[in-house]
Amino acid sequence: MARNPILDSWERCRASDVGISTAFAPQLALDFLDSRRREHRPLLRASAETLAEAADILTGTDAMMLITDPAGIVLDGMGDNQTLRAGTDIALCRGGDWREGAAGTNGIGVAIATARPMMVHAGEHYCEPMKKWSCAAAPIIHPGDGSVAGVLNISARSSAANGQMFALAVLGARRIEMAMMHEADQFRARLLEVALEQGRHYHRDGLLAVDEHGRLAYASSQAARMLRDRLGVRMVSARPGQRAFDVAGLPREIPNDWIRPIEVDGGLNGFMVVIPTAEPARSSASSLATHRSVPTRRHGDESDPDRCDFTAIVGNSPSMKASIARAQKLAPSPVPMLIQGETGVGKELFARAFHGRGPNAAGPLVMFNCGAANREMIASELFGYARGAFTGASNEGRPGRFELAHGGTLCLDEIGELALDLQPYLLRVLEEGVVSRIGEGDVRRVDVRVIAMTNRDLHAEVAAGRFRRDLLHRLAVASVTVPPLRDRGGDIDLLLARFAADCARRYAHAPVRFTDRALAILHAHDWPGNVRELRNVVETASLLATDDVADEHCLPDDLKSAQVVPAVSPSANGLEEREQIANAIAMAAGNMSIASTMLGLSRSTLYRKILHHNLSRSAIRDQVMGRGEDGA
Repeated sequence: MARNPILDSWERCRASDVGISTAFAPQLALDFLDSRRREHRPLLRASAETLAEAADILTGTDAMMLITDPAGIVLDGMGDNQTLRAGTDIALCRGGDWREGAAGTNGIGVAIATARPMMVHAGEHYCEPMKKWSCAAAPIIHPGDGSVAGVLNISARSSAANGQMFALAVLGARRIEMAMMHEADQFRARLLEVALEQGRHYHRDGLLAVDEHGRLAYASSQAARMLRDRLGVRMVSARPGQRAFDVAGLPREIPNDWIRPIEVDGGLNGFMVVIPTAEPARSSASSLATHRSVPTRRHGDESDPDRCDFTAIVGNSPSMKASIARAQKLAPSPVPMLIQGETGVGKELFARAFHGRGPNAAGPLVMFNCGAANREMIASELFGYARGAFTGASNEGRPGRFELAHGGTLCLDEIGELALDLQPYLLRVLEEGVVSRIGEGDVRRVDVRVIAMTNRDLHAEVAAGRFRRDLLHRLAVASVTVPPLRDRGGDIDLLLARFAADCARRYAHAPVRFTDRALAILHAHDWPGNVRELRNVVETASLLATDDVADEHCLPDDLKSAQVVPAVSPSANGLEEREQIANAIAMAAGNMSIASTMLGLSRSTLYRKILHHNLSRSAIRDQVMGRGEDGA
């Protein structure tokens, strides 16, 4: 007499019209399987060690171990080679679909249907050709929400089956769950680290950090109370790793201007809710429960990231002033904008200023990095997806960045990384103002100004066949180039002062001051990482400074080592050149721009020569003061 779970499964198979003569399971095509494997990379990472051991443990046992996704699609397998080859005859291999409704009663299908470990032996299979096999399957439970993340299955031909298979399956599944839990803990720690880094600017406010699925990473002691008192929103859990609210994402009652996206390693991975101590003005933008975007701070920003105007951009050099002037003329136009420049020059500041001075300034500013996600993720992030569009999709579907930016501005960073086959869809949105979600035939009209940013030469990308010429022309209706820091002569001192003041506020001490030699090294450096690199150097120096003074030992080794030899050989002998430089600086009263002009040198070359001759600006200034007193 068959057991009740098996009888129940047979009834479900009859109801699904599964044929008892079915000889093998359906099998996914290779491209669909590859997509499934990419989608379930966290499960495969957590399973890798267990599968690797199975390759050794199961050799010669006539058994194999398989890992499936939550729908019963086999993602990977290891074990006895002869058994693995035999399994391909019935699609008991990668790509096989072992749901009950597809392959009848089997260990994988019953484990998914019941969410319990299950042994299906020989004649208990529904389909006759599969009765030669026995299988033990255990669901792998997701540590965050308790859902079935996949199934671990041990299969053997019936003559080799034994009771140890069941124990091995259950223990293997538990081991994978522990690996997933460990990875989730590590990710939450990283999420928490980024959230606290952003949250240090809001130490008086209530703070809440959740991942993209609404699972809690951090909550300050007053956050739950402030949400309840201010909005009537109640948290269902205050334990890290648990769902914070009874919705997937954030409740609609939370205003958009309280929300800061959290990006971890280049991808959008969560949200921080900043509950201000004073009642803020409510955002007029529509609120979305599952996915929102607001301005974020990047480590390389020169100024306040929430200021969307050109006053946030620091720079008085001719090259920067020319770029700002061009940008200010173009900003009021609704046309798409292309911002070009090397990595770290501050392109995002220009994008924010374009938004703040543009015709859609009252709408949202939505940022997206085209180089921070794979092809499938970019498509769903940009265009959204319909309910059930793919395995793991939200039951409600999700709007894409174009819909989120409706009435405002969408800023696409690293546009040169956009996959070639996705570029026609972007071109369609730009030309027709409509977007279609993945898995949905309907079109949705969007009013969005697109600002694209790139550090690539897009004309060269067009010539190489990696970027569409028509898309380039559509994106670059107007363009501006942000100059690299090495071409911004006098701006380094301005930026040093700004970043030193920022660090002083952050770490509650006086602004760091640099010694003459440290300043000379900073000015002589070429700054391949541009403004972002300079900001990092100032922040590190602020932490290493003694009594708020940073000498050359507070600077990175690569900056110091690069200045050992002067960039240009002296035209005169060393003593004569040293005297000429000292005199020029003295005559210019210490103004290095004037001194470099008098000497016919660039500022960076002048600073390299100052380093080479071990000159001190302070000593030269003292010399100037001394001359003044002697002549009085």
